[in-house]
Amino acid sequence: MGRVIAVANQKGGVGKTTTAINLAASLATAEKRTLLLDFDPQANATSGLGFDPESLDESNMYHVIMGEAQLKDVIKKTELKYLDLAPAGKDLVGAEPELVNEMARETRLKDAIATIINNYDYILIDCAPSLGILTVNALTAANTYLIPLQCEYFALEGISKFLRTVDLIKKRLNPSLVEEGILLTMFDKRNRLSYEIANEIKSFFKEKVFNSVIPRNVRLSEAPSYGKPVILYDINSSGSISYLNLTKEVIENDNRFKTRN
Repeated sequence: MGRVIAVANQKGGVGKTTTAINLAASLATAEKRTLLLDFDPQANATSGLGFDPESLDESNMYHVIMGEAQLKDVIKKTELKYLDLAPAGKDLVGAEPELVNEMARETRLKDAIATIINNYDYILIDCAPSLGILTVNALTAANTYLIPLQCEYFALEGISKFLRTVDLIKKRLNPSLVEEGILLTMFDKRNRLSYEIANEIKSFFKEKVFNSVIPRNVRLSEAPSYGKPVILYDINSSGSISYLNLTKEVIENDNRFKTRN
């Protein structure tokens, strides 16, 4: 059975989608059967893997969450042999208000994933930068959550609210949900403030912080405009190497979670 990881942070611009794309791609290069599920109405994970959300006439994650399509029918193959994508279309933005009065609205995604979970080793959910019903669905469906946290002054802003939401979901909807880890992103080695913030985060969250740190990297920023993960755009870049190191840590976590269970 695959492990479902929600890549989430209510704050935008923290490297969430970049992490979802590049961790998924790096897991695939390790020959782990991986599904990247784009659950953000901005659909950047979809475009970042070379698909145009505007021209997705077929069913996408909006139709899945609204019960109009099966998840297996929207999945697309990517350039990487072991990486599949469940794309988002721009219509996903309409799911939030449409689900408000629906029954069992918090478990729609969990039920959808259950139908294909045995086909994958990892399912990564790229969440919306909010704490709305889509993110609640993702955290209810997930085994673990990974929080990208940028090395900037306002890094901790909002994370307490996100963690309170996690606690509520654990109490009411998903008691087995645990942290995958906190990932430091956008680290600028030329900036003393990056080191200070990184040390502060590590001091507060301790072993919950990954050893791998994602740097500010031009190649990492360029790759999505070519519809590729950085590992296919420039495998030797510092961004690519950092995500490969993160992948090793995530795979090592498998044993930790098996021990817990």
